[in-house]
Amino acid sequence: MEKRAFGNTGLEVSALGFGAGLIGGADMDESKVERLLHAVLDCGINLIDTARGYGSSEERIGRYLSGRRHDFVLSTKVGYGVPGVPDWTYDCIVAGVDAALKRLRCDTIDIVHLHTCPTDVLQRGDVIDALDRVQRAGKVRVVAYAGDNEALRYAVDSGRFGSVIASVNICDQRFVNRGLHEAKRRHMGVIAKRPVANAPWRFEERPVGHYCEPYWERLQTMNLAFDLPWQEIALRFAAYTFGVDSCIVGTTNEHHLRDNAEIVSRGKLPDEVVDRLRSRFLECGADWESEI
Repeated sequence: MEKRAFGNTGLEVSALGFGAGLIGGADMDESKVERLLHAVLDCGINLIDTARGYGSSEERIGRYLSGRRHDFVLSTKVGYGVPGVPDWTYDCIVAGVDAALKRLRCDTIDIVHLHTCPTDVLQRGDVIDALDRVQRAGKVRVVAYAGDNEALRYAVDSGRFGSVIASVNICDQRFVNRGLHEAKRRHMGVIAKRPVANAPWRFEERPVGHYCEPYWERLQTMNLAFDLPWQEIALRFAAYTFGVDSCIVGTTNEHHLRDNAEIVSRGKLPDEVVDRLRSRFLECGADWESEI
């Protein structure tokens, strides 16, 4: 698996990362989670991304991978859900990081994001100050932001973050068009979320009410056809978009995990495919006002 410098943070991340949201469910078998997490590292993926809001995800990563802590870059997200502390406050960030350290069974978390923090809270500044504090204390290596739209652009332009997580996929290229180049100019690390656009090609008809319905609508509007499978097109597009250091994909299936790793290892898509994906999004996207 190709490894890339993560901005100027000093970290190095695999082109494919593991999104650990799905392993947090109460219905997940513990032995299955353990096997899956070790398979992640064994197939060359060294970035694992979790969050306070992902159920038991942080606890399970700590339980099963604390003995391999030096084998991977650990990313999590904070800002909410600390008992007795108001969300999106200085104290919530500090306490959230301390709680994450305990759950993850480590002394330092490589990347900590403010998780979809609203623009007005970012502008207030105290939550970023709190991350700066825990970074100075050695509890966090990189102060980061995860989100989209106006708040993401504010985070990039503020100069206060070392990295971001943003939506980048064939149906959602707005950050590519306005924000990604600025992030790289500032030497920020960039992680692409939703790189397969929630896999809308699974549905022959509109999946009304499903979380991927907006992406299904966009893919239908773009009206594209290629010889390659959509999963491969989407993954290779996101992973090899200029400025993307890693793209995170979640799964609970070891077979799918290894398939995704093999797909990304095939490298960049042919230029004519990328050009068609980019131009068609620009042609269709005038009415798509925001990232999803």
